Amino acid sequence: MPATIQALADLVEGQVHGAADLLIQEVAPLQKAQPDQLTYLEDPKKVAKLRTCQAGAILVTPAVVEAARGATAATLIAVAEPQAAFIQVMLHFRPLRSRPALGIDQRAVISPTAKIGTGTNVWPGATIADGVVIGKNCDIHPGVVIGPGCRLGDECVLHPNAVLYHDVTLGQRVIIHANAVIGADGFGYRMVRGQFVRIPHTGTVIVEDDVEIGACATVDRAMVGATVIGMGTKIDNLVMIAHNCEIGRHNAFASQVGFAGSCKTGDYVRCGGQVGVADHITIGSQAALGGKSGVMGDIPEKATYYGVPAAPDMEQIRIHLALRKLPDLRDQVKELEKTVKALQKQLQPASAAPPAAPAVEAA
Repeated sequence: MPATIQALADLVEGQVHGAADLLIQEVAPLQKAQPDQLTYLEDPKKVAKLRTCQAGAILVTPAVVEAARGATAATLIAVAEPQAAFIQVMLHFRPLRSRPALGIDQRAVISPTAKIGTGTNVWPGATIADGVVIGKNCDIHPGVVIGPGCRLGDECVLHPNAVLYHDVTLGQRVIIHANAVIGADGFGYRMVRGQFVRIPHTGTVIVEDDVEIGACATVDRAMVGATVIGMGTKIDNLVMIAHNCEIGRHNAFASQVGFAGSCKTGDYVRCGGQVGVADHITIGSQAALGGKSGVMGDIPEKATYYGVPAAPDMEQIRIHLALRKLPDLRDQVKELEKTVKALQKQLQPASAAPPAAPAVEAA
């Protein structure tokens, strides 16, 4: 429902600077907001972007109010955390869908030995195998397959067509998005008499509390032991975690990151999109890897690496600056070659001339 700027400011405990009675109909991104919409500015360094913003109201920090007033005629709402306040306002206009009380649909295929906690919804077409234990208030969407012996904590959500192979364990409040596969065998083979022979993977996958795994992501089971995804870690779509990896707590991996087998990360590790990590690598806590980095060796704690092969950020900056100078350096080398050839031509006649005849004294 529409609301005045003052009402929205009251909702987020903000201070209004400008017209407070303007009606706001919706929220929108900074560069797309219209006069009847609210947006926000998170980065104080981007105040100049407000000059082209057409929003009717903008959430900003108190520190940038004066600079923002010089850049826009929109009403400002000063708050400590503009993005958090924007989310509050967004949910006012776009409340989340309430969780249905569906219960267990008769069109789901559920083993009589499975145990399902109270308040859990199981949609039509879901398959729950022998010995599965599911906690309270979970949501098992259509097409989900939960293999034998799996254990799910309370308030887990498995979106359509997610697959848990046998004996996978999920903690509390785990979210698995559509088409993700947890617990497939790792990519392990032996060469025997010229042929690849599959190595049995008898381990498991343990996903700890508050983990979110994106659509079409894959987490392979261990050959022996467990592949572990630490508490609070967030994994984007199309990420690959190979067998026997041990991912720490509160990691964040963007789309298309790939970890080869037996890697280990500390806590609060961040990987940009398409980072590739070779097998048996250890990445220290709070390390950050830039997009498309190729990690060939261990990464120390709190380090920032990027590039192929990945190297410390300052070293890579020097390399990039040097590479940018290569065209000029090439031209300089060509000029030097011309100069050297010219000098060689000047020196050649003198060196090729016959030696002077010795002087003969008169008798």
